[in-house]
Amino acid sequence: MRNVSQRHLIAELGTLGATLVRFLYGLPYAVLFFYLVGLFTGFGIPEPNTKFFGWVLLGALAQVAATALLLRTMQERNFALGVAYSKTEILQVAVFAFAFLGDPLTLPAILAVISGTAGVLLISPPKGAFSSRTIALGLASGAGFALSAVSYRGAALALGDTPFLMAAAATLVAAQFLSTLALSGWLFLTDLSSMQKVFKAWKASQLAGFMGAAASAGWFTAFAIEPVAHVRTLGLVELVFSYAVSLRLFRERLSGLELAGMALLALGVALITLR
Repeated sequence: MRNVSQRHLIAELGTLGATLVRFLYGLPYAVLFFYLVGLFTGFGIPEPNTKFFGWVLLGALAQVAATALLLRTMQERNFALGVAYSKTEILQVAVFAFAFLGDPLTLPAILAVISGTAGVLLISPPKGAFSSRTIALGLASGAGFALSAVSYRGAALALGDTPFLMAAAATLVAAQFLSTLALSGWLFLTDLSSMQKVFKAWKASQLAGFMGAAASAGWFTAFAIEPVAHVRTLGLVELVFSYAVSLRLFRERLSGLELAGMALLALGVALITLR
């Protein structure tokens, strides 16, 4: 739902403007989530540290870039394939988790990379394979999401003994704030008219903001409990939803090879999940 609502805003706000609404209008909902967690659990506000802010800043910048690249990928091809390309994140996240958090690379992860790579090849347009602009954008989007996911788990873990729900809520608020600050600052300096359009479209942007914050609250809570690869593989169910949306809402159809490619991507992440 977040992706659908953002896609509808691209024509009016541009790629970066549609990216900003997710963070700008999602920030109040993130703060509300943080408040409700403290209210109903009685957990105290965690004491942040330099390591926490470092992880959150890295995650926020990577997420902003990944979201913009995802929306551009959807413009280049279609909605479901844009989401599918971004899901190569699952195959990249194991590498980032190994490099930054010390998570080991297992045989199922290697098999998943092989299966996922085959899936991307089938999804790719007939001409050019990996030279395709669409694939390049999609893979870059996946890399950004992978780096941000690892960073947000690192931020939650940096809060030490803080209960996972409060750690997730604190990370979410910090991430939404820094993402909003970074992207709005960039637009203010480079494209002031887009900023003005974003403020004017505040009513139409509420759904994207709420869905973005709600989705992130779920992701961040899971990151605080489980390794990133486990969480992101389960999230592949989004591909099923995106295909249904692509078919019913945008009247976009996938070929047999493209569906087979999505199935291989699903197999790849299932291998990681089932170990």
